[in-house]
Amino acid sequence: MNRPAVLRSFRPGRRAAVGLVAATGAATVLPLIAPQVTRRFVDDAIGGATTRHLTLVALGYLVLAVAGQAARMLTAWLASRLAWDGTNRLREDLAGHALGLDMAFHGRRTPGEMIERVDGDVVAVADFVVAFVMDVVAGVLLLAGVLVVVLATDLRLGGVLLLYCVLIGLLMARAQRLAVPSATRARAASAAVFGTMEERLAAVEDIRANGAGEHSVNRFHQVSATMYRAEVRADRVRSSLLAGTSVAFAAGTALVLALAAWGRQSGALAVGTAVLLFQYTQMVRTPLERLIDQLKQYQTALAGLARIGDLLAERRTIPEPADPRPLPAAGPLGVRLDGVGFVYPGDREQVLSDVTLALAPGETLGLVGRTGSGKTTIARMLLRLYDPTEGSVRVGGLDLRDADPVSLRRRVCVVTQDVQLFAASVRDNLTLFRPQADDRRLRAILADVGLGDWLAGLPDGLGTELGGQAGGLSAGEAQLLAFARAFLADPGLVVLDEASSRLDPATERRIEHVTDRLLAGRTGVLIAHRLSSLSRVDKIAVVEGGEIVEYGLREDLAADPRSRFAHLLDAAGVR
Repeated sequence: MNRPAVLRSFRPGRRAAVGLVAATGAATVLPLIAPQVTRRFVDDAIGGATTRHLTLVALGYLVLAVAGQAARMLTAWLASRLAWDGTNRLREDLAGHALGLDMAFHGRRTPGEMIERVDGDVVAVADFVVAFVMDVVAGVLLLAGVLVVVLATDLRLGGVLLLYCVLIGLLMARAQRLAVPSATRARAASAAVFGTMEERLAAVEDIRANGAGEHSVNRFHQVSATMYRAEVRADRVRSSLLAGTSVAFAAGTALVLALAAWGRQSGALAVGTAVLLFQYTQMVRTPLERLIDQLKQYQTALAGLARIGDLLAERRTIPEPADPRPLPAAGPLGVRLDGVGFVYPGDREQVLSDVTLALAPGETLGLVGRTGSGKTTIARMLLRLYDPTEGSVRVGGLDLRDADPVSLRRRVCVVTQDVQLFAASVRDNLTLFRPQADDRRLRAILADVGLGDWLAGLPDGLGTELGGQAGGLSAGEAQLLAFARAFLADPGLVVLDEASSRLDPATERRIEHVTDRLLAGRTGVLIAHRLSSLSRVDKIAVVEGGEIVEYGLREDLAADPRSRFAHLLDAAGVR
């Protein structure tokens, strides 16, 4: 999406557009009339007009000045409303697009960086939209009006003023091109600081427990120093350009005033006209100074627009199916991996090689192996978080590359050891913000997984907000809530990735009981370091170096003293 397309998010409705145009027009026209009143006041005063007449002229000027300020305030309010409406739409589009990108993209970026990309850049653009309406559109209209009036009053002065405005405009355009790259680098450095801060805050417990505080602070100092240097460079560019433009502006203003003074001395201009030209000169100065003052904001906004465009230009590496087909709507789903190989995008290292597995509907498979052997990657293949670079992955008899993504998310469920809880109600945390069954079913599911007493103790039941003391969960309760989500989804294939590895033995037994119930009548793939949790699976696959080095029925492998799985059981003291 290019810059004009991004800015189309800020397009107002017809009513808002009419109101904004009317307010901007009033804010432009009223200040243009005021100097004419001043000229009349000066000329009439020199001509000997009565005090009553001069008072009425002065009151007229006062009314015009107040009305002009009121119109400008109304313009600012309408522009701000337009900007924030557009900001919300653009932020929603960006968040939806970012969430739709696959693991290859998110694996290279921290959550803190993404927050800055989705929110910080959008706020910069919103500020730019308000400034654009107030200082660019209104300013250009005012400048055009001033030039027309001055040209009509004195062609020579008008020509000088026009040339001056053109030179200043070219200077500012050139300044913008010079300043945007440095502003872009400063925005990128700011995003890196947010990303580093988010990482350290998320890991504060481990950092403190392992004495890594000094390293974390040093790392934060490094990225902060990078941001400081980028900001200093950007500020140096901005300050230099501002100083040069200010000098040019002062010289142009002095020239126009000198010509006006010469015209008055030669008798070509009346005193009132000379005062009028002086006021119009000052009116030219005001919008131009605002444009210069807003240069930093324009730079920041253009950098934000560029980064927003870059984010929206990112594309999924997993293509949408040309003719999406749904998975079977009910019942357990069969699983088959045929010669699956996988290499991460942009990497040459083979992660999976010739992985072949088959599960009949309702069967369960245990994946065992060292950390980094490829177990989780196999599980992610079943969720189509990655596509195989070789071979095929079939679920329910359908190649996942041809499966309808909505059907896939509905029929395949995953429970991991890292349970994500949101600052929302128990209801929303259970349904993941989707419209689901009534509250009676939600309560029944929570009771089935052993959270009935916990729910009964909450002050607002399903409406209790999690995150505070009233809605706090232990690690075991959070894990049970994740299982409740799976029960609510009623999938045909369940993937359990180390779902009980961080729990105490008593809680683990509760989880195992819930696991048995969840897997009843469903196909399951279990990844576990604790081999005791695989005592009831049908098949075992031993993964090593991205390959299946042993595969078969669990009872056969356990009974064979020469099998790798039997050796693992002996080493763990499990039979």
